[in-house]
Amino acid sequence: MKQYWLMKSEPDEVSIDDLMAAPRHTMPWFGVRNYQARNFMRDGMRPGDGVLFYHSSCPQPGVAGVAEVASGAYPDHSQFEEGGKYFDAKATQEQPRWISVDVRGLKKTALLPLSEMRQMPELEDMLLLKKGSRLSITPVTPAQWKVITDRLKA
Repeated sequence: MKQYWLMKSEPDEVSIDDLMAAPRHTMPWFGVRNYQARNFMRDGMRPGDGVLFYHSSCPQPGVAGVAEVASGAYPDHSQFEEGGKYFDAKATQEQPRWISVDVRGLKKTALLPLSEMRQMPELEDMLLLKKGSRLSITPVTPAQWKVITDRLKA
């Protein structure tokens, strides 16, 4: 059964433009260092699942494009890169702690700002909009997916 996700990325690290410029519009989703978000990738995501690509920690956060999960889960290479931003000294090749999936960009869209999403009654239960929600990856219901993707087409 197809599932839907919202995946946040800071555009100065990886933007929707970066994803769309990558070979086959596909890149690894790396650097997630939250156990709940890791578990979503490891246990919930499957190739073909829908992704709302969300720009965060920027002047105007919001959904910037539509993508899909392009691979199953595998160990995040960045946890092993000594001196790297995402290095984890407790991770080993035999027992990796962090997970990546590949994400394939399907289309860049006009930005749907967070401020607009907050005003849409159909999205009031969306995890992204809950007070204190800071997860970089959250599930999206089929109804929320439809509301957002319909708005992106308009």
